[in-house]
Formats: sequence, C-alpha cells, structure tokens
Amino acid sequence: MDEPQAITTVDKFSFRSKHRFLLLIVLSILIASVLVLVSMEIYNSSGAAQLDLSRPGYKSVRAQVVTSDNDFKNYSNIGPINQNTISEFKSLFAQQAKKAKTVDAFGGDPLSPYALGISAL
Repeated sequence: MDEPQAITTVDKFSFRSKHRFLLLIVLSILIASVLVLVSMEIYNSSGAAQLDLSRPGYKSVRAQVVTSDNDFKNYSNIGPINQNTISEFKSLFAQQAKKAKTVDAFGGDPLSPYALGISAL
C-alpha cells in the first residue's frame, strides 16, 4: 500500500529539479561561451590583437623585435641571501624605481614608446 504513495511523491518533482545537474552544465557552457565572445570582441576592437606578435601572421616580424635591454640588469634568482645580495637588489630596484618615477602618469602620453622604455629618442 505504501508503494503508490512513493511513486506519486516522485512525480511531483518538476523538470528543473529532475535535471538540475544537466541544466547547470548547459548554463555554465553558455555563460562561458558568451564571456569568451565578449572578451574576443574587446580584444579585437581595442587594438590589442594588432600588438600580439604570437599570432601566426606576425611570424616574419618576430625576428625584428629587440629583446635585449642594455641598461637593465636582471637580479639572479639563485644563490645565497646575505647582506651583499640584499644591497645589490636594493641598488637595482632603486635604478628601476627612479626610471618609473620620471614618467608623468597624468601628463601628455604615459603610454608613449619613450615613456615605456621601448625606444630611446
């Protein structure tokens, strides 16, 4: 006698409650797809796509990129930590901080190649 009552209680569940995991997966995929489409539109419309040298169309231009910066010395990420290495790091940091402070962020063109250190005029 108890069995028909159990079947009727299961039938009361809605479609959404029966398939909520499947709906979660489908909605997650749809939301992710919309976000990817929006980000790709922003990527193309902002001009960042033209600066991306990793794209296959810019393979011939990659060789022209200057990758060395003569006035910048990298700090070694290996070795002992002592007073000499700390003072070396502080002096390298001070040099780069001084360059960063010379740029007027609220002035004319803070993203100019000269301000970014890409080209020296």
